[in-house]
This record gives sequence, structure tokens and C-alpha cells, in this order.
Amino acid sequence: GSIMAEGRPLRLLGLHGYRQSERRFRQRTGALRKALRGRAELVAVNAPHPVPGGEGDGDGDDPPRGWWFSGPGTFEAGEAAPAPEGLEESLSAVAAALAEHGPVDGLLGFSQGAALAAMVCALRARGDPRFPVAFAILVAGFTSRAPAHSHFYREPIALPTLHVVGDTDAVIAAHLSRELAQRFVEPVVVTHPGGHFVPAAAAQKKAYLDFLDRFCPGQGQ
Repeated sequence: GSIMAEGRPLRLLGLHGYRQSERRFRQRTGALRKALRGRAELVAVNAPHPVPGGEGDGDGDDPPRGWWFSGPGTFEAGEAAPAPEGLEESLSAVAAALAEHGPVDGLLGFSQGAALAAMVCALRARGDPRFPVAFAILVAGFTSRAPAHSHFYREPIALPTLHVVGDTDAVIAAHLSRELAQRFVEPVVVTHPGGHFVPAAAAQKKAYLDFLDRFCPGQGQ
């Protein structure tokens, strides 16, 4: 790109977790965005599917959302769903967001959003032109157990990834995130002592910045 473009921060598309939303994700990643300031900016996007029964949160303007369902209107990461629903719409939504907010350099996914980001990485590595990203940061990710999704993991995924694993994560156990990392060709894995959140303490900040230092703006295009 031009000299001007080289001076910009990296741009990351943020994919929130199940039952979150773009707004909630933004609220919960303040420390991360501060840690990355000047190096990378985070643009989050809503998943296309409202989670049924989620209106009980008392926030009708900001319903909890999901990227896909393992059963009718439900999601369990450990479930080998015979008929998962909603993934194609979500892949289309990510493609649309990349086009709208582009140029986007990489993905930053949390929980179900990290699982989705891994699938996007698989498609990107196979040359899918909808997803011009160069790398992904996957926080509390996991491999989808649905047989219909097994094709994403048939071959090792050749895209650079940083996997962030919470040692005491009670929602997505650490071994599930490590298992996802093993689906990639050269994964970088960093652990933190905490649970199910996007960590941004000094040790993780260094890991994010060390990983991001490998990339220049515009590389994925």
C-alpha cells in the first residue's frame, strides 16, 4: 500500500461470544483495546441470530446473539449437533463486515466467535475470496463438534493464529482451546490464570503485541 496506509494501525474484526452482542463485546474489551492502542484497532460486529428467550435481560435494543445453534435456539459447545443451524448466515455476515469495514487485517474472536473465526481461517487458507484476512487471535476457542462442520478441520489450517487459553475457564475448558490450536499449522498458544474473558494484563498484552508485530497493515488483501 501507500506510505500513508502503512502508518495506520492494524484493524481487527471482533467476533463476540454466544449470548453476547457487538455492544457487550465492546464494553468487555476496554482493557484490551487500551492495551493495543496505536498498534491495532478493534471493530466489532453483531452475530445475525438473536438468541431466543434472551429478552429476559431487560434490554430489548441489544438482544443477546449467537453465530450458530446446536439445537433449536440453543447452543452447547460440547454437543455433536446432528443439525446445526445458522452458520452460513454468519459466514455471510462476517464477509459483509470485512467488506464494509475493510481493509481488515485480522480477526479477534471470543468463545463461539473464536470458533467461528477458526472456520473463517480454514476457508481463507483454502483461498475463499470473501475473507481477506492475514491472521486471527482466538480467545477461549473450541472445535465445533457438529459433524456437518468437520470439513473445516480436515487439513491443518495454514493461517497464523494466536490462541489465548484461560487455565480456569469454566465455560470453555482449557483443553478444548488447546485442541483447536492443534488444528493449525503453527499456532502460538498463550495461557492466563483466569476464566472466561478476554485477558489484557501485562503478560497477555506482550503476547498480543509480539504476535501483531509479525504483520503489516494491508497484508491480507
